[in-house]
Amino acid sequence: MTSLFPVIFMALTTIYSIAFEGGKTPTNPHGFSAFMTFIGNPMVAMVIALLFAMWSMGFHRGKKMGDINNTIADAVKSIAMLLLIIGGGAAFKEVLIDGGVGSAVQHMMANVNMSPIILGWLIAVLLRVCLGSATVAGMTAAGLVSTLMTSTGTDPVMMALAIGAGSLAASHVNDAGFWMVKEYFELTVKQTFKIWTVLETIISVVGLLMVLLLNAIVH
Repeated sequence: MTSLFPVIFMALTTIYSIAFEGGKTPTNPHGFSAFMTFIGNPMVAMVIALLFAMWSMGFHRGKKMGDINNTIADAVKSIAMLLLIIGGGAAFKEVLIDGGVGSAVQHMMANVNMSPIILGWLIAVLLRVCLGSATVAGMTAAGLVSTLMTSTGTDPVMMALAIGAGSLAASHVNDAGFWMVKEYFELTVKQTFKIWTVLETIISVVGLLMVLLLNAIVH
């Protein structure tokens, strides 16, 4: 129940917003609306869940504050380094994005003559390698190939599938997921490259082949 508190609070806030605010977040909430906005904030919901957990799993069971502190310290030790690594990877990704990597990839691929589906996949792969984030790579690639789809008459569904497959490829050190896998499974960087990076790349390539096969069948 404790772990569901953040989900429950955010769900209640969303339902309230849809029912009474037209689905929009109020710019200047007051009264009960301000209260719902407050408890629906992810940070606030997590803090409330933590405080409730300290009571329900600690004080309510007769534990002393020292025992609760030790439990919290053990939990922080297991996750702190992972959070720091993910934060560092995300910061590095933002540096690359602000440096104009997306525009550089667009210029590099402007005069390449190949299947639009393969080109969309390749752009997504390059962006994934450069930026790290699969979400950012997919969304950026979609924006870059939008004019190409219009001019060539490419099926947007096939292009979306190809870009999705490409955005999974070659997860490495600038991807937060790479470090998450490394820390959770207690692997070395070399082992993570051999296992996670290779696995993601195989999934990406197989995904492209399936999209090409599906495109040939449909069209």
